[in-house]
Amino acid sequence: MPSQRERILFVTGRLAEPLVRRITAEVAQRIGFEYDVEVVGISVAALLHAEWLSRKLSIDGPFDRVILPGWCQGDLQPLSDRFGLPFERGPKDVLDLPTHFGLGGARTVDLSRFDIEIIAEINHAPRMSDAEILTLSNHYRGSGADLIDVGCIPGESWSGIGRVVAMLRQEGFRVSVDSFDQKEVTAAVEAGAELVLSVNHSNLDWSVDLPVEWIAIPDNPASPEQLVPITERLAQAGRPFRVDPIIEPIGFGFAASLSRYFEVRRERADWPMMMGVGNITEMSEVDSAGLNFLLAAVCQELSIGSVLTTEVANWARSSVKEFDLARRLVKQALDERRLVKKVDSPLLVVRDDKLRPQGEEFLEAMSRQLKDPNFRIFVERGRIHVMNRDGYWQGDDPFELFDSFSKSTTLDAPHAFYLGFELCKAVTALKLDKQYMQDQPLRWGFLSWAEPSAHERRKKEG
Repeated sequence: MPSQRERILFVTGRLAEPLVRRITAEVAQRIGFEYDVEVVGISVAALLHAEWLSRKLSIDGPFDRVILPGWCQGDLQPLSDRFGLPFERGPKDVLDLPTHFGLGGARTVDLSRFDIEIIAEINHAPRMSDAEILTLSNHYRGSGADLIDVGCIPGESWSGIGRVVAMLRQEGFRVSVDSFDQKEVTAAVEAGAELVLSVNHSNLDWSVDLPVEWIAIPDNPASPEQLVPITERLAQAGRPFRVDPIIEPIGFGFAASLSRYFEVRRERADWPMMMGVGNITEMSEVDSAGLNFLLAAVCQELSIGSVLTTEVANWARSSVKEFDLARRLVKQALDERRLVKKVDSPLLVVRDDKLRPQGEEFLEAMSRQLKDPNFRIFVERGRIHVMNRDGYWQGDDPFELFDSFSKSTTLDAPHAFYLGFELCKAVTALKLDKQYMQDQPLRWGFLSWAEPSAHERRKKEG
């Protein structure tokens, strides 16, 4: 009975043949397809071009498709037309072949679920125009915020707060207000604010009269037991509440304040809780993504159902989006009891999860085989490698490299600009331990941006 399994032809060069055969055999055994490996008359598969293959490639036997090395250049459609088979590019590194077939590598995770609500604060709202408030509110909502917190200024009484809350409510926002001023809070609640930050003994007498949910805080953060009489008064008046034991900035009792959240949760499993994570992200001059992930993990494990954050400090200007991603990652980790690893994390911004070096043997072989003036650029072994038919240059200073190879090649302005742009990416990847691939953008997690290659731009213009 004839086999119904897919038959795939893999094309490679002489240098990579042993590795391609080994990796392909492993993948075929796991997936369940049949295959053959065709070694064409070239040492380095990365130098393949579709036009050259159309003259040199021969195919014996029936196949369902042909997979070429990811570095193969040129239009593959003429190959498909000639052989009557679909041709496609595989991964640029044969070690990524399992991932290409959906095996290993980063696993797919469900980031649609989360438990923690994000309250994003507009600081010093009275100093802003309505247009500025709307713009920032839309930015926060687009970044994942669930409530917009209108932050007032202590010691001042803002007559326009009711108008602003009503404006936000009309635009479909859920709104909270951050104020201890009775007139401000009353106007905000009457205009549709659903949550007030905050209540302690200083404003408790009039707070219980307003039909709104409150964030209860202790008068002294070091005395979380003060939350008990405050919450009792709120409960007696029928007012919903959340408690915030107050997280202190690093250097001002952070560890002790964090322990208070554990203590409160241990004593009162039924209390809804909030944490003002902005006290850490805004007050610590470090990249905020890792901080937000760690704080989200604490909140998830302690069932802290909401956080207050903001984006005033430049280093924390994407904190809302970071926490939105973090709350989804930690939800998935706790639900599945799995480490947050091999998930293609959107919060992996500065460094990549792994590097894929081609190896010294590959680079040396490629440099000997090049017959054209086009430059190839690689980043490996602590150096930038630049090569074409005229030479092979290595170093960690892009300016010195450019001076060296430009002596042997006449460069027009567009080509010089292109090489300068690629060398800039290459040295960035070198210094930050990121994976560099010529004509491809560096990866920056959720901050990545689309970057058409020079070839794509020219093709589009043509």
